[in-house]
Amino acid sequence: MKAVSETRPGASAAAIQQHYDVGNDFYALWLDETRTYSSGLWYGDEDLASAQINKIDWHLNNSCGREAGRLLEVGCGWGSTLKRALEHYQVREAVGLSLSVEQVRWCKERSVPNADVRLENWLDHRPAGLYDGIVSIGAFEHFARLDQDPGEKLEGYRGFFSFCHRALRPGGRLSLQTITYENAGRKQFSPFFAQSIFPESDLPHMHEIAQAVSGLFEIELWRNDRAHYARTCRHWLDNLRACRKQAAAIAGAEKVSQYEKYLSLMIVAFHTGTMNLARISLRRIDAGE
Repeated sequence: MKAVSETRPGASAAAIQQHYDVGNDFYALWLDETRTYSSGLWYGDEDLASAQINKIDWHLNNSCGREAGRLLEVGCGWGSTLKRALEHYQVREAVGLSLSVEQVRWCKERSVPNADVRLENWLDHRPAGLYDGIVSIGAFEHFARLDQDPGEKLEGYRGFFSFCHRALRPGGRLSLQTITYENAGRKQFSPFFAQSIFPESDLPHMHEIAQAVSGLFEIELWRNDRAHYARTCRHWLDNLRACRKQAAAIAGAEKVSQYEKYLSLMIVAFHTGTMNLARISLRRIDAGE
């Protein structure tokens, strides 16, 4: 595959590690047992773990279905999607990319059969063969920075979708989940978030995603699920408050206070529509279509 020509758009490995490498034990305290750190998907009165499985299944069904041989996950977290793909779908080989040292270490220690988890940026990924499906859940928020102008931002997004297009077999699918700007924009991006929680990161607008996929992917399905993320954050905040003493012993009281503030602000932002949550199913456009 041809190398991507770019000036490293998006967050650096150091910025990603500032957030995601707080500690595996810290996150285990307040995430559910699937150790999934993105919005769940609710159909009714399920608990958080069930909502996370619903979400994972939604993305697997919209990327590889039940017959995919090779799956790539960009931003694989603690491996819950890879594990489910290998154990409950007909996925023979699953590759996961992450820039978090702690997440990769945990996935390797977990030793999910046939899962190849790599400390690697998608910009550097050179697959051994074409993938049947690609999933990316909660990583797209880190693919642009606040200091980029709109053209650079869009070019970075276009680079990601071009990479996915090249990495997929003809007719292959990409399932994407990302927070988006809704009734807000960069001017309203919280300095607290930018400095203390998600450095070197920015959110996409819906129209930027649509522009970036033009000619590369057909948007087959788009869900706006901000209420689901508000509900997820409420669960996380309640869990964190319930184990505050243990969390402070691991990460420090200041870090716990930061996360309580961050989760509280997220609940408000999704409730008011400042931010939205997009789940998007895309099909690779092949030559001649």
